[in-house]
Amino acid sequence: MAWNPDTYNKFKSERFAPFYDCLNLIEIRKRIDVIDLGCGTGELTRKLADALPESNVVGIDSSPEMLNDSKAFENEWLKFALKSIEEQATENTKWDLVFSNAAIQWVYHHEALLPRIISMIKPGGQLVIQLPDQKQNLSNLILDELAAEEPFCAALDNWKRNTPVLTIDRYAQILFENGSQQMTVFEKIYPLVLKDSEALFDWVSGTALIPYTERLSGAIKEQFIDAYKARLKERFPNSPVFYPFKRIIMEAKF
Repeated sequence: MAWNPDTYNKFKSERFAPFYDCLNLIEIRKRIDVIDLGCGTGELTRKLADALPESNVVGIDSSPEMLNDSKAFENEWLKFALKSIEEQATENTKWDLVFSNAAIQWVYHHEALLPRIISMIKPGGQLVIQLPDQKQNLSNLILDELAAEEPFCAALDNWKRNTPVLTIDRYAQILFENGSQQMTVFEKIYPLVLKDSEALFDWVSGTALIPYTERLSGAIKEQFIDAYKARLKERFPNSPVFYPFKRIIMEAKF
């Protein structure tokens, strides 16, 4: 999936807020081994590394476009690698902290994925994950509705993105079943206050819209974008737009 770092970073402060909530849940220790699953441009991974003195921190991401910006954040303690979360989860390397901020929602089969991620953690280690609650966020639901309508359903060959995101209850149960000694799992609304529905479209275009538009081209792609903009304007006619963006945060020690 082709990412555009410039589009993604247009709402940098809004995207950073959940990271700091996650950072506050981390047990700060020196000289530990840390991996950031889905590190993006690496800017937040650098902040994570700076908070954990003398720790070996590795950020991985499957997007070459995002990792192009990561070189600026490397230092003697922080390195980046082009690798998918699925690939990393099959390796035998163990970590004191496994961290992931707004990334695992792009990986399917969380019932199997999360136990594999937990298996990467050393005894006494910690897991901290944040992801958007795609089943509850209206921008995602509108995309699903639109993809099921013609002419888009045919153009997409009946494809629509079935989110892998589970309920917070199920995530907590998986953590327990896989040996969590202590956990914090909750959903939080991060309010987005945007100029208008066009600005909301810009927000979505940097993430959730990408899997749909990359499967379309030419006139039908533009038609899909125009229809989505119209649907957003119908649902959010006022200026400014208030959008209650829901995210799931989970932390556990093993």
